Amino acid sequence: MAGRTHTPIILGLVFLALASLPGLGQEKAEQEPPTTLRVSTEVVNVYTVVEDKKKHLIPDLKKEDFELEEDGRPQEIRYFSRETDTPITMGIMVDTSPSQGKVLGIEQEEAKAFLHEVMRVKDLAFVLHFDVDVELLQDFTADQRLLAHAIDETVINGGARGVLPGPFPTSDSGGATHLYDAVYLASNDLLKNEVGRKVLILLTDGEDQGSKVKLQTALEAAQKSDVINYSVAIIDRSFYWGHTMGFGGDSVLKKLSDDTGGSVLEVNRAKDTSAAFQQIARELRTQYLLGYTPTNTKHDGSYRKIRVQVNNGDYRVQARRGYYASTQ
Repeated sequence: MAGRTHTPIILGLVFLALASLPGLGQEKAEQEPPTTLRVSTEVVNVYTVVEDKKKHLIPDLKKEDFELEEDGRPQEIRYFSRETDTPITMGIMVDTSPSQGKVLGIEQEEAKAFLHEVMRVKDLAFVLHFDVDVELLQDFTADQRLLAHAIDETVINGGARGVLPGPFPTSDSGGATHLYDAVYLASNDLLKNEVGRKVLILLTDGEDQGSKVKLQTALEAAQKSDVINYSVAIIDRSFYWGHTMGFGGDSVLKKLSDDTGGSVLEVNRAKDTSAAFQQIARELRTQYLLGYTPTNTKHDGSYRKIRVQVNNGDYRVQARRGYYASTQ
């Protein structure tokens, strides 16, 4: 496979410690054991999309055009780039619960078209589906034929069986849409130790039923793994009306996407699905990377709020709203 090498990943409730970034200095004293000095520097990366009032993407800003704050304190932007060509590691997350029965076909076709448009030589992707189970249908690959085959294998209500079974006994937990479990597993088990831009594309209406983890736990996993969530919301509201069920997926998708620097593309008509995927593709190729070393040097695992704004012009800035500091 051309591009990046990759170590195989197995889904499971395995918590992997992030290694610090050590700088080593070593001096030897006569007849004394060597002393090692370890210096850890934490860099926070903030991928940012900027739009004007008419929702046109702004691709030509400079570092000096941005201001960044952490918990209300100004931070120096030390690293800046336009991310047009930076490799992307992404997951296609397909909701195969009964509520998606009328829209799965169009999701499959547009997801494949999206990968064809977005993926470049060094990009990697995986395909995962969720309903009463969370299953990996295709592990990381740059081969679009394998990815397309996995997308085509998705079947409503768990008819497909992936290469790796979900680690939760989800079929016994009640409910048919384990969205939170899927986001948690993809973020914590698959993407946590990847580098660079990490993106999840959620094809779902946002309704969760039966997950083992809560929404906040899934969101925290995404934030701690520096994952950007994009949501393509194709909602068959008639399904919920016909089953006299309440619906709250809108707010769930907004939380998962807005807090991680992504966005929600709601599709009211099936034929508009293509436009939603195209918008995500444009945003991924028009991102800025703002990197800074926090003035708060405590390694306390606390959540810290991030605010990014553009100095001149009336622009809408889309960026992660915070991150969790390291604990070591």
